[in-house]
Amino acid sequence: MSTAYAAATESLRSHPRKWVVTGCAGFIGSHLVETLLGLGQRVVGLDNFRTGCQRNLDDCLDKVGRDAWERFSLLQADVTDLISCRAACAGADVVLHEAGFISVPESIDDPLFCHETNVTGSLNLMLAARDAGVRNFVYASSAAVYGDDATMPQKEERIGKPMSPYGASKLMDEHYAWLFAQHYGLHTVGLRYFNVFGPRQNPYGGYAAVVPLWISTLVAGGTCTVHGDGLQTRDFCPVANVVQANILAGMATDKKTAGAVYNVALGGSTTLLELHRMIGENLQAVNPATQPKPPHQGPTRAGDIRHSSADISKARAELGFEPTITVAEGLAEAVRWYARKG
Repeated sequence: MSTAYAAATESLRSHPRKWVVTGCAGFIGSHLVETLLGLGQRVVGLDNFRTGCQRNLDDCLDKVGRDAWERFSLLQADVTDLISCRAACAGADVVLHEAGFISVPESIDDPLFCHETNVTGSLNLMLAARDAGVRNFVYASSAAVYGDDATMPQKEERIGKPMSPYGASKLMDEHYAWLFAQHYGLHTVGLRYFNVFGPRQNPYGGYAAVVPLWISTLVAGGTCTVHGDGLQTRDFCPVANVVQANILAGMATDKKTAGAVYNVALGGSTTLLELHRMIGENLQAVNPATQPKPPHQGPTRAGDIRHSSADISKARAELGFEPTITVAEGLAEAVRWYARKG
C-alpha cells in the first residue's frame, strides 16, 4: 500500500464521509462500494441496471457483511435523469461517477445513446454535485481519448483525435469537468482508465471486454478470437489499482488537482497474444488437466487503437498513486474467480 493511500484510508476510518457511487452494480462500481463500506463509509449507489447486475451487489454484501451493508442505500435510476442525480447527491461529500456507456464497438453502432449516457448523464451529475455542495467529483474517463496519437507512453497533456463516439464522449466529459472546476469551484478529477480487469467483469455479450471474455471462453473449453494479428498492445490494469486511484482522487485537496485528468494504469504493455498465454497458464495452475486451445485470428475491429501504454508519473506525483497489483497477480485472481463461478 502506498504511503498516500495508507494515509487516505486511515483518515476515512477516523472521519467517515458520505459517498455517491454511480454504476454501483457494475464491475468497477461494485468494487468501490465494497472498499468504501469496508472503510466504514456511508455509500449511496445509483444504477439503472442496464449493464450492472444484482449479483455484483450480492457479492459485495457477502464480502462486507450485514452490519456494513446497513450503511449502503440504492437508488435505481439513470444518470440521464437530473432529478435522480440531485436525489443521489443530496448531503454527499464525494461523488465517484462510474456509470456510463462503456463499449467502443457499441458506440459506433449507437452514437446517440452513447452521447446521452456519457455526456448528458455526466453533465447532469456535475450540476447536481455542484448544487449539493459536493466537495470532490471523480469521474471515469478513458485511454480512448488518446485516439490516433501514436506517442508511447501516453501522457495526459498530449492526445489525438478520438477514433470512436465512445472516445469522443469521454473527451467531452473532460472538457465539462474542467469548466466546472474553473467556473463553479467543483473539485473535479478525471481518471483515464487503461483496460481495467478483475472479478465481476461481465464476460458475456457481443461487446464484452477481452479479459473476462477470454477467461470464460477458455474455462468452458472454447476458442478465443484475436481481432487482428494479436500483436496490438494494451496497458492492462487490475481493478484494485483503480479503486486506489478513485479514493485518492476523492480525497484530493490540492488546487492543482482540480480540473485535472490522470492516467490510471500500470505503465506497462502486454500484447494480446501474451495475454492469452498468461490466462492459459493460470487456468492450468487452477486445473492441471486444462488444455487451452490456441486462439483464432479474426478481423480487426473498427475504432480499435493499435497500441496503448500509459505514463503514470503525473498520478504518482500529484495523487500519490502507486499501483500495488501486477498484471500477473490480477490475472491469477481473476482466473480463480471465474473458474469458481463456472
